[in-house]
Amino acid sequence: MRSRRCRLRPGTCRRVRVQPKKKPDSELKSATGSSVRPFALDLWTSCEHFSREQLREARADFLLETADAQFAPTDTDWLIWLFLGGRGAGKTRAGAEWVRLQVAAGVRRIALVGPTFNDVREVMIEGPSGLMAVGPAGERPRYEATRKRLVWACGAVAYAFSAEDPDGLRGPQFESAWGDEFAAWAKPQATLDMLRMGLRLGDQPRLMLSTTPRPIPALKALVKAKGVVTTHQPTEANADNLAPGFLAAMQAAYGGSTLGRQEIEGLLIDDPPGALWTRTQVESARCENVPELDRIVVAVDPPATGGPRSDECGIVVAGACGEGMQRRGYVLADLSFGPALPADWAARVANGFEQYEADAVIAEANQGGEMVRSVLKAADAGLPVTLVRASRGKHTRAEPVAALYAAGRVRHAGGFAALEDQMCAFGAPDAPGGSPDRVDALVWALSALMLGAKGAPRLRRL
Repeated sequence: MRSRRCRLRPGTCRRVRVQPKKKPDSELKSATGSSVRPFALDLWTSCEHFSREQLREARADFLLETADAQFAPTDTDWLIWLFLGGRGAGKTRAGAEWVRLQVAAGVRRIALVGPTFNDVREVMIEGPSGLMAVGPAGERPRYEATRKRLVWACGAVAYAFSAEDPDGLRGPQFESAWGDEFAAWAKPQATLDMLRMGLRLGDQPRLMLSTTPRPIPALKALVKAKGVVTTHQPTEANADNLAPGFLAAMQAAYGGSTLGRQEIEGLLIDDPPGALWTRTQVESARCENVPELDRIVVAVDPPATGGPRSDECGIVVAGACGEGMQRRGYVLADLSFGPALPADWAARVANGFEQYEADAVIAEANQGGEMVRSVLKAADAGLPVTLVRASRGKHTRAEPVAALYAAGRVRHAGGFAALEDQMCAFGAPDAPGGSPDRVDALVWALSALMLGAKGAPRLRRL
């Protein structure tokens, strides 16, 4: 007979005997409207010291409102549970509930890994579906910001880590771990390797990874790896929990495209034919260190309109160094956002200019002309603004920059998921409509640094 730890009262745990699984009684059937899922049944019937009403109060909100893909598989043995889902498919809620049940089962040391520390805190911990929002209020953990950890009353502790720093996972050891948005990690393979090496406590250490799929090598290899089980859920399956009109707007903008199949349907899609960039090129461009750069620019592709219905504002920071064919470009940051008001995107450009000690701002002026300069100068009168006007189509302008990537002359100082997704869809026949603002800004930045006069050099170290 197996045993499992379950919650006796807030803050305490007691080992109980697992009874053979049985069919739900009429009370449970009426609560669910149908038979309870095997995973939920196992939880309910295994906790003989709890009344059904207590267990329903503790868990029914999640068990009765969600889809099967959001539950850890029970029909197979696994080391890693990979949950692939579209935007808004309920991945964060699934991860948070899984961690909560791990704590209820007696797990005491847990790792939480996100793309950045800010993502861990704002999404995984304090987000509307995060760990501090699930379960009965009296049993939720407290967050110790200075120590970057969550602490439960029963003694369980979850530590926050950033995928930007895989070495931060050296040393600590855990019984369980949850990694969110794995495909957006700056160093996915290195971080995963360090994380798995730290899962060495308890009888059966396990890892749950939730992510919107992107065809990066680390994810493609993980799907095929031994001991990995995958569940999948499209955005539509969680429509009842999303803002009215969100799904329709996403379908109108991206439905039927490669990006839509990835971001809405949650499918792992290979590079679309006809795109100017491939995942292999982008991944091979990744670099750990940036040398001294002789020129840095902030390129901005302003939206044609302002307000809640405007396009994104593409803002990319890049630098370069070297002479002739030895000159190399480095993408330093993607500051794009939207919808964006003029004052807001101008302020972000000015902040990026100061943060990266840039030499110039390159701004596309096709939509606003001299007004673009005025908006930027209003944010910072000292900004050295160079206006550029497109005389050729976007695809034609981007081709020479794509050729620089193919020649290995551009590096990415980190991971820029949204920019790279746009790059790897740009030029494909089924690419989504709308303006590829991030790519436009990238093209303007690298064109100024690598394909035109580079201006007077000035050495600096990042």
